[in-house]
Amino acid sequence: MGHTSSELLEIVSKTPDYSPPNQKPKIRAITLTDFLQMEIPEREMLLSPFLTTQGLCLLYAKQGVGKTHVALGIAYAVATGGRFLKWKAPQPRKVLYIDGEMPAISMQERLRRISITEESASNYRDYLRLITPDLQERAMPDLSTKEGQLSIDSFVEDRDLLIVDNLSCLFRSGIENDAESWLPAQEWGLELRRRGKSILFIHHAGKGGQQRGTSKKEDTLDAVICLKHPTGYRSEEGARFEVHFEKTRHFAGEDAAPFEVHLSEQDDGLWLWETQDAKIDPEVILVAELTKRNIRSTKLKKKPG
Repeated sequence: MGHTSSELLEIVSKTPDYSPPNQKPKIRAITLTDFLQMEIPEREMLLSPFLTTQGLCLLYAKQGVGKTHVALGIAYAVATGGRFLKWKAPQPRKVLYIDGEMPAISMQERLRRISITEESASNYRDYLRLITPDLQERAMPDLSTKEGQLSIDSFVEDRDLLIVDNLSCLFRSGIENDAESWLPAQEWGLELRRRGKSILFIHHAGKGGQQRGTSKKEDTLDAVICLKHPTGYRSEEGARFEVHFEKTRHFAGEDAAPFEVHLSEQDDGLWLWETQDAKIDPEVILVAELTKRNIRSTKLKKKPG
């Protein structure tokens, strides 16, 4: 006499290697004592001081300020163990640059300039891999969807850092100002962090200069960087901007201080990145001083008791 389906399932379930189909991973809880005794690997620097292993960061700016210039400079520095602006990569790491909008010829020209300028790091150039629209047989994946995320997963597997340039082009589902529309990106980022990956998201600023869309993006991020033109900037100055850290989770002080950047082309065709401390707007100083005086005056007026 044959077995019923429930009997067969019971027999199979008792085998050592059996696992029920489509079973979701169980949530784990751990005691404080056990947690404190766990040997959790410390974070290492990919690009000091702001980009660590298992780090989630956001860089944003208005159009034309220099987001992609900076993103490519970061990618090359991390991949080759080099320097960029005021930042240093302790050792070469594997990078995947996911580009959502640049023409291939423009991307090639920028990377050629970077490669020529940083010739000493050429041994590790292949640590940097690119996914760019013009080289695909179909449209770039929508990373808001599971299908889109899975389509690039094989390229992600051996990478230390992903640079996603940019959110508007690559996360196309949902409404940008809706906090819930950010959830697919957040969940994907947290899942990749669990797998030991770091992500640098590139994003646009709105007309007011703040990052476009919901501020919920910042909740899980370790660092938020804003690029903006300095006071008195003129378009003929080209790539000249200030770097401001708006959120810093694991560093502070001088490392988080704003600075100014200027990109110029030398006579030999090489790019020259120059940095200096950012000039503080006199109006900002005045407002800060008046605020302090008002606070001090209020405290003096208060009577004890």
